[in-house]
Formats: sequence, structure tokens, C-alpha cells
Amino acid sequence: MKSETGNIGIVRPQFYTFGEPPHELQLESGQKLGPITLAYETYGELNSQKNNAILILHAFSGDAHAAGYHEGESKPGWWDNMIGPGKAFDTNQYFIICSNIIGGCKGSTGPSSENPKTGRPYALDFPMITVGDIIQTQRYLIDHLGIERLLCVVGGSMGGMQALQWVASYPERVKCCIPIACTLKHSPQQIAFDEVGRQAVMADPDWQEGRYYGTGRQPERGLAVARMIGHITYMSDQSMEAKFSRRLKEKNYSFNFQTDFEVEGYLRYRGDNFVKRFDANSYLYVTKAMDYFDLSDGKLFPHGKTVPTRFLVISFASDWLYPSYQSTDIVKQLRVRHVDVTYCEIKSTYGHDAFLLEVEEETQLIKHFLKVTSKRP
Repeated sequence: MKSETGNIGIVRPQFYTFGEPPHELQLESGQKLGPITLAYETYGELNSQKNNAILILHAFSGDAHAAGYHEGESKPGWWDNMIGPGKAFDTNQYFIICSNIIGGCKGSTGPSSENPKTGRPYALDFPMITVGDIIQTQRYLIDHLGIERLLCVVGGSMGGMQALQWVASYPERVKCCIPIACTLKHSPQQIAFDEVGRQAVMADPDWQEGRYYGTGRQPERGLAVARMIGHITYMSDQSMEAKFSRRLKEKNYSFNFQTDFEVEGYLRYRGDNFVKRFDANSYLYVTKAMDYFDLSDGKLFPHGKTVPTRFLVISFASDWLYPSYQSTDIVKQLRVRHVDVTYCEIKSTYGHDAFLLEVEEETQLIKHFLKVTSKRP
């Protein structure tokens, strides 16, 4: 029985394995990877026509757990406020899929997974990956689920890059695309932030050239610093002023290097929590894949090919990590090719984090866009 509105409830991760030797996946680097396991979750039901499937694509530190609750946990999936009965991605109408990317560390094959050739974790023997490789593995999952054409691919930040790559790689298999707060390629500034994070991880003596698994020591401080840098870029000057200003944790300055300011405590808290759930080597591989991503200069669509995919491009006015001009660059490329595209810049003060927080406006835009798209052939 379908609910009118509310939460999904308890969900369970699923796993799909493919690419067993000698049928390993050929990667863009020229290397091969296999077998490959993808962790994924689904919400709602696939209809008899199999034309109501939506693929949710997670951001850099996300995973397959996009909505609902895991048994025994009190925290819902990372986009739970957008997925469920009556929500933007209405599970009364749509079949929602979200998978953890390769290179990650939440159930899909990555550097912390066992290398079948050695019986030990891959570590830096894991091959370099691209967003194109990530999408190729997701295509295997979609084939496994018996879906020929996705109603929609959607994601924010790195998830938006994946959504664009889906259209670039398999345009005939995507009816509509919603890239949120993303870009056609990383700017030098975006690459620079990623490189500083990687250097923080690799400078930690406990990184041990990536072979820290089973040693009892992990590069926790380096990874925490990398995450602290990331969180600064996710917020805006306005949101940091509103959340912290120059408030002190105690009444007076400590006159030492303790956490005097609330913003310092927040960053340390975020960094310390991140190391409990994310693998340092995955940080290196996934940020590098983001830096390699490039669909600029006409690479989004093959030359001379008509692309029927509809687009809804969303950006946020205060996002300085993925500023709105990068979204308007996407829109310009689409309009040059006479693609059906709608663009909206949401006047938010939350910075890049807005794609997870501006639920009401995103819901209104996405619900209408999906309703119109579903009616079209």
C-alpha cells in the first residue's frame, strides 16, 4: 500500500558484481578492473513499462544510502528530504536508484577492497578512474535492472558531473537530466583545492604511501585537514557569518592554539567525523577523477548528433565553489545545440551546500519538470 506522504522507512543496501576475469572493465587509463561490485539502493517500484526509473548520483563524499533508514540507525540517507512519498522524487510515482561509485569506500569496489591478484587491499594498486569509468559501471547496473532508458539522471556537485557524463556517454538512454551546482570542467581554483586536500593526506606520516590498511595507523589528521578545507568551500561568507560570526567557545581568548572560536570547533568536529566514515585513498582517487572531468568545448554531445534529452540546470547565487557562471556555461552549450533546457539560479545564502538544503525551491522546480517530462514521448 502506498503512502500519501512521508518517509520511506527501513531500507537495505544491495550489491551487484560483474566484470569477472577475463571480462574485466576497460578503463579510460588503459588499465582493467574486475571483478567490480557496486553497492546500491532502490526506492519505490519499477512500473510495467520500465519507464519511471530515476538515477540519483551522489556527490564526492556521498554513497548509495540516499533515503530512508538503515536498521538500527537514527540518521536517514543524505537526500532523504527529497526522496520519498510526496517528495520531489516521489516514490509513489518513480523508481529511484542510487549506487555508490567505484573508487569509493561504502560497499563498491575501491582502493580499500581486496585485490584478487594479491589477496590484500588494492591501496595504490587500484587503477586511476574517471567520471566516464564511473558512468560505465552504472550502465552495467542499469542493464542488470532491465532498464533500457532512464526517465532522469540527477545529482549535485560531482553528482551533477555524473549526470552530464551519462548524457555524453549514453544520450539515447536518458530522457531528462538535472545537473545541480556543477560544471563542465574543473577550473584551476577547483583543481587547486583538491590538490591541497590530497597533499594534506599524503603528508600525514601515517599514510604510509597508501599502504596503511591493517597497520593500526591511518592518516586521520591529514584526511581531517582535507575535509576541513572542503567544508570551508561548501559554505558561503554569509552562511558562516550567520552560523558562527566571531563567537567564542569560552568567554575569553585562551592565548594558545586551542579552539577559541566556534568556527574552529566546527571544522575540527567535521574533520574528525569524516575520518570515521571515509577512506583516505578514496579521497585521493575520487578528487582526481573530478579534476580529470572535462565536457567543455563541445564534448558534451557528439558532433552532428541530435540529442532529445531535456535539461533542468540549477545553480545557487552564493555558491563560490561551483559558481553560477559554470552552470550558465552548460546552458549556453545546450542552447547552441538547440537542446530543450530550463535554467534557474536559486537566491540562496547557503553556498555550495544549498543543493542539500534548499528543499522547498528544488522540490517545486523538480516536481514540475518531471511531471512535464513524463508526459512526453
